[in-house]
Amino acid sequence: MKQWHVLLALLALIGSGVFAKAQDNIDCGYPLTQMELTYCAGESWKQADAELNVAYKAAMTSMKQTDSYLDADMKGAADALRDAQRAWIPFRDKACDSYGFMARGGSMESMLVLGCRTTLTKQRTDALNEIAQGLGN
Repeated sequence: MKQWHVLLALLALIGSGVFAKAQDNIDCGYPLTQMELTYCAGESWKQADAELNVAYKAAMTSMKQTDSYLDADMKGAADALRDAQRAWIPFRDKACDSYGFMARGGSMESMLVLGCRTTLTKQRTDALNEIAQGLGN
């Protein structure tokens, strides 16, 4: 029985190496298979998430600057943004998980979830960029 587990582990390692090699050859400008579509959706989401993090940092800097101009009893811009972002992330994830139910259990489910996350993340990035620019800009 132990040999069977070792064999499965070895096959998984070999398979993941083959998949990693195959990823090097995927053209996300023209994905052809469901695996490629899902992979490319994941890459798009990673890019959108990286852009979101940049926008969040810029927005937080703006909100901290806003707080620095306010009297003590008026401060709270940075805390409000932090709390909003902490609430938005689980909202995005749950909303997109529900979107995936259109193909529940199918090979498209992951792609739908990742595409939804990309779309909502880009929308949030735009909103954060507006905050970063502030009212006076």
